[in-house]
Amino acid sequence: MAEKPKYWFPAKRYGWGWGPPTAWQGWLVLIVFFALVLIGAIVLLPGGGPAPFLLYTVALVAVLLAICWLKGERPTWRWGGSKGGHRS
Repeated sequence: MAEKPKYWFPAKRYGWGWGPPTAWQGWLVLIVFFALVLIGAIVLLPGGGPAPFLLYTVALVAVLLAICWLKGERPTWRWGGSKGGHRS
Protein backbone atom coordinates (compact mmCIF):
# COMPACT_ATOMS: atom_id res chain seq x y z
CA MET A 1 0.00 0.00 0.00
CA ALA A 2 1.43 3.38 -1.03
CA GLU A 3 2.07 5.87 1.74
CA LYS A 4 0.10 9.13 1.58
CA PRO A 5 2.32 12.10 0.80
CA LYS A 6 3.11 14.34 3.77
CA TYR A 7 1.74 17.77 2.94
CA TRP A 8 2.99 20.87 4.71
CA PHE A 9 -0.33 22.61 4.02
CA PRO A 10 -3.49 20.47 3.79
CA ALA A 11 -6.48 21.60 1.78
CA LYS A 12 -9.18 23.37 3.75
CA ARG A 13 -12.18 21.31 4.79
CA TYR A 14 -14.64 23.99 3.59
CA GLY A 15 -14.06 26.24 0.62
CA TRP A 16 -10.95 26.57 -1.52
CA GLY A 17 -7.35 26.94 -0.38
CA TRP A 18 -5.10 25.66 2.35
CA GLY A 19 -5.59 25.29 6.07
CA PRO A 20 -3.06 25.63 8.87
CA PRO A 21 0.21 23.73 8.43
CA THR A 22 0.44 20.13 9.59
CA ALA A 23 4.24 19.86 9.40
CA TRP A 24 6.98 21.81 11.13
CA GLN A 25 8.25 22.94 7.73
CA GLY A 26 4.94 24.64 7.03
CA TRP A 27 5.02 26.42 10.39
CA LEU A 28 8.58 27.56 9.66
CA VAL A 29 7.48 28.96 6.29
CA LEU A 30 4.67 30.94 7.97
CA ILE A 31 6.95 32.26 10.72
CA VAL A 32 9.54 33.40 8.17
CA PHE A 33 6.79 34.98 6.03
CA PHE A 34 5.39 37.03 8.92
CA ALA A 35 8.90 37.98 10.10
CA LEU A 36 9.78 39.24 6.61
CA VAL A 37 6.53 41.25 6.43
CA LEU A 38 7.34 42.83 9.80
CA ILE A 39 10.94 43.59 8.78
CA GLY A 40 9.67 45.09 5.53
CA ALA A 41 7.26 47.32 7.45
CA ILE A 42 10.04 48.52 9.75
CA VAL A 43 12.50 49.17 6.92
CA LEU A 44 10.32 50.30 3.99
CA LEU A 45 7.40 52.23 5.48
CA PRO A 46 9.33 55.04 7.24
CA GLY A 47 11.50 55.93 4.26
CA GLY A 48 9.52 54.99 1.19
CA GLY A 49 5.89 55.08 2.19
CA PRO A 50 3.27 52.49 1.39
CA ALA A 51 4.01 51.79 -2.31
CA PRO A 52 7.36 49.97 -1.90
CA PHE A 53 6.00 48.08 1.11
CA LEU A 54 2.92 47.02 -0.86
CA LEU A 55 5.06 45.72 -3.74
CA TYR A 56 7.33 43.91 -1.31
CA THR A 57 4.34 42.32 0.44
CA VAL A 58 2.77 41.24 -2.85
CA ALA A 59 6.07 39.55 -3.80
CA LEU A 60 6.19 37.76 -0.42
CA VAL A 61 2.58 36.57 -0.82
CA ALA A 62 3.41 35.25 -4.31
CA VAL A 63 6.32 33.26 -2.86
CA LEU A 64 4.10 31.95 -0.04
CA LEU A 65 1.42 30.86 -2.53
CA ALA A 66 4.05 29.12 -4.67
CA ILE A 67 5.32 27.21 -1.63
CA CYS A 68 1.76 26.27 -0.64
CA TRP A 69 1.10 25.06 -4.19
CA LEU A 70 4.30 23.00 -4.33
CA LYS A 71 4.23 21.56 -0.80
CA GLY A 72 0.51 21.49 -0.12
CA GLU A 73 -2.44 19.35 -1.02
CA ARG A 74 -4.07 20.41 -4.27
CA PRO A 75 -6.84 22.86 -3.39
CA THR A 76 -10.29 22.19 -4.75
CA TRP A 77 -13.66 23.45 -3.64
CA ARG A 78 -14.69 21.35 -0.64
CA TRP A 79 -17.99 21.08 1.17
CA GLY A 80 -16.71 19.62 4.44
CA GLY A 81 -17.07 15.89 3.87
CA SER A 82 -14.79 13.56 5.81
CA LYS A 83 -12.79 12.93 2.63
CA GLY A 84 -13.15 16.46 1.33
CA GLY A 85 -15.27 15.32 -1.57
CA HIS A 86 -17.09 17.46 -4.06
CA ARG A 87 -20.81 18.06 -4.01
CA SER A 88 -22.50 16.94 -7.22
